This record gives sequence, structure tokens and C-alpha cells, in this order.
Amino acid sequence: MKQAKHRKSYLPLQPHNNRLSINRSKLTAIHRKLLPWIIGLCSISTVVAADLPSKDKKALDGTAINSAAKNSAAMTPALTTPHKKATPAERTFSHTLDNGLTIIVREDNRAPVMVSQVWYRVGSSYEPVGTTGVSHVLEHMMFKGTHKVPTGEFSKLIASYGGTENAFTSYDFTGYYQMMNANNLPLSLELEADRMVNAIFPKDEFVKEIEVVKEERRLRTDDNPNALTYERFLSAAYVSSGYHNPVIGWMHDLDNLTYKDALDWYHTWYAPNNATLVVVGDVDHDNVFALAKRYFGPIAAKTLPKVTPPQEAPSLGERRIEVELTAKVPAIYIGYNVPGINTAKEEWEVYALRMLAGVLDGGYSARIETELVRKLQITASAGASYGGFSRGDTLFYLSGVPTQNHTILDVENALMEQLQRLKIKLAKPEELARVQAQVISGMIYQQDSISSQANQIGRMASIGRSWREMEVFADRLKAITPEQIRQVANRYLVSSRKTVAILKPKEIEPKS
Repeated sequence: MKQAKHRKSYLPLQPHNNRLSINRSKLTAIHRKLLPWIIGLCSISTVVAADLPSKDKKALDGTAINSAAKNSAAMTPALTTPHKKATPAERTFSHTLDNGLTIIVREDNRAPVMVSQVWYRVGSSYEPVGTTGVSHVLEHMMFKGTHKVPTGEFSKLIASYGGTENAFTSYDFTGYYQMMNANNLPLSLELEADRMVNAIFPKDEFVKEIEVVKEERRLRTDDNPNALTYERFLSAAYVSSGYHNPVIGWMHDLDNLTYKDALDWYHTWYAPNNATLVVVGDVDHDNVFALAKRYFGPIAAKTLPKVTPPQEAPSLGERRIEVELTAKVPAIYIGYNVPGINTAKEEWEVYALRMLAGVLDGGYSARIETELVRKLQITASAGASYGGFSRGDTLFYLSGVPTQNHTILDVENALMEQLQRLKIKLAKPEELARVQAQVISGMIYQQDSISSQANQIGRMASIGRSWREMEVFADRLKAITPEQIRQVANRYLVSSRKTVAILKPKEIEPKS
């Protein structure tokens, strides 16, 4: 394998411009089917820091940075070596260090690359009132350097080895990743281990970065009528859980957030026993475990705050809000409070709700597309979704935009009629077969991307579940019967669990 280039020293850095990197899956229009986690999913290319007591500082030993190529020889089996085909499960290995760090490795040697991700089990749903957005702000600050790696050097160093890196924050987790030649995994692990304990938070950088986050909020949410309506919809639908607050935070909290808030959040939650290291690519699992022990092993575990899955208080009736904003077309958002995988009394309900969503909105031949969009032409676009794999209670979600000849009320009535039919008549076997085929094909296509595989593994670990559950996901969907779909429709998709938000376009005043 080609050797990674040797870096002997760090160069003095010039002040750089903080830049905002918008995640490719950012919210656009309602016809893109907003999902409960989209608004919160944030991905930033500029990064972080935080001061630790000197006794806790762990300096980089420099071996990965100064000799990444030397470490690479044992990292990757030759691509030309005959290799027995194995299932993803057979190529996935896990190990836990003495300090509590969980390591999950999936070997995929189709190309000499790897993706390395560190997932912290903390996100916006953990945040107390008054400091909303602190998880996301900390994500930004984690790129501001350590005593060994100056501000801005992290990204430059990864790029100098031909890699890419970024980060993301959601309700239930915060993650950091690098994609590089597999030879350079030691570099990735050394850098992540360093900033797990040695991040420094320069106060001047915090002042600049909080303004970057505010501008991100304006761009993503405040200046986007659909996104702003959706944010208000979620805050109305989630009354008592941490999902009530936006991942990026409320603007008034960002105005008042302090350097100490971010630093305290870092010291509380960033620890090996609150993290999962996921590596997927052309690697050997035993070598990954050894490298993880070398770089992360010396980091001490922490006593973590006790947390419980976010749960919703029982609903006392339907909730409705109307948002008047400057917009071109109206839109409607409908959500039902339903259990997730960690809060369902019976797990089959989660899979039944997923099948129900697929019957309504699972492609061109699904009911909503066939009947409401093409046949009756009530909606210009509409959708249904269910995010059952979350840390706590979640939503069954519907949305729609009316055509020019119809109203928001027409759209709501049409969607309610679709639900009512599923409560009375059983879904057809061919509809269930279509949903199952789509899920299976999606899982197969996902194997083409090492990033997608790692994301699935890391997400499951971060909500307290096992990656193995996704290996039997299709089988559990196949086990769902039409009667079970009817049961969950009648049990959960009821008025007392319903929240409706309507985007009402405000007339644009003519310019004088």
C-alpha cells in the first residue's frame, strides 16, 4: 500500500474564517418529507476546544502523526487475497475497554478506505432549560484545538492526508468522523482521543463561534417558513420530553449561552464510558482494538449523570397551532405521540407502525401518492413517516401541501380518511410485500457505503440498542400482520394524541 506522507511538525496558523458547512440532508420543502430528526441534524466543518485541569491532560504521543505509514502495514489485509464472502454480521466485531469505551468494527475490504466515528451519548434532549443548543455549540468548539493540535489544525491535518472530516448533533447523540485511507486510522484515533480530554476552549473563539451558530439558525430555521413552522409543530407535539426543544437551540438561549456552559457540558459528558467508537472499512478488527486501547485506554472513565428515556405526559386532547409567515404556499403538519423502540410495551408495535407508514407512503404505488396526489389531485405533495428508533417516545408523522384548487382542510380531511380506512379495513398482502421489498432493497444498497453502515451502527448504539437489531429488521417487518397494523392504528392514531400545525401564508405587502 502507498505510504501516508510523513508530517514532522506543526506550522504556525494564520487566523482563519469560520465557515458554515450545511449538511446535505438539510431541510428544504415539505415535499422532501421532513423527518423528526432533520431540523436538528447539524454538521459543521469548523471546530472546538475546552480547558481541563492540568492533571487530566493527556498529550498526543505523536506516533500516529509522525509515522502513520509505519503503523499501516499491519492495518489492512491485501485486497488481492482470496476472501470468503461473509455477511455484515459475520464481519462485525465489538469490544469494550476497561474504561468503558465501546468499540464496534465492521470489516469491509472492497476498497482501501475506512471511516472512523466517535459517538457521544448526549444531544439536545439531554439539555436543561436555559441552555438549549449547548450540545451543538460544543460540537463547533471541539474543532478549536488542543494543546498539541492548535486551532484549525485538526481539519488541515486530516486534509493533508487526503481525508475528510465533519461532525453532527441530534437529539440523542453528537458524533465526529473522519474518512481516510485505511492506513491512516492511527492518526484518526490519536486525534479523537486527544480532544476527548484535552480540548481547549479559547474564549475569543467561543465568542466568534456562537455567532456562527446563530447565523446557522437564521439560515436553517428563522428564514425558512416551512422549517420554522415545523419547529413550532415539534415544540407543540412534545410537551414534556427533551424533544420539545430544537437541536440548534432557541435564539434567546444562544444569546445567553456562556463559555462556561459549553465547558461544563464537555467535562460532564465527554468520556470514554459515554462514547462508542465505530470503524468500518478495510481494517482488521484485532488491530483496531489494539489501537483503540493504545490511544483511548489511558483516558479515565467519569461518573455520568443518570438519565431516562424521554417520555411524553399523557395527552389531554388534540393540540392545534397556526403559524402566519411570509410564504408562497400553505402546508400542514400532523403528528401523533407514539412509543419508540425503548418505550414501547411490546416491540412488535414499533414494526407495525413502520409498516403502516410504508403502506401510506412507500413510493410511487403507495396510497398517498396513488390516491391523493395523482388520482384525486388534492395534494401537490404529501407524506407519512415514523421514526421509531429513538431514545424515547416519538411521533407518527403526516404532512401535505394542497394543490391550487384545494385547501389545507381538504388535505387534512383526505389524510384522516386514509388513516380511518386502515383502522377499519385490513391492509392488503401485496401492500405489505411492497414495503418489505423496499426495506430489504434499501438495506442492500446501504452496504455500498461504509459511511451508511457506520451511521446505522453508531445510531443504534447511541440510543441504547444493538446493531444486531438492524440485521433482523426485515424479518421483524415480515412478521407483522395486517391485523397488527389495524391494532396500532386504532390504539395510537387517535385525536387525543394528535397535534396539528398549519403554515398560513401571510400576504406580502407591496413595496412602496
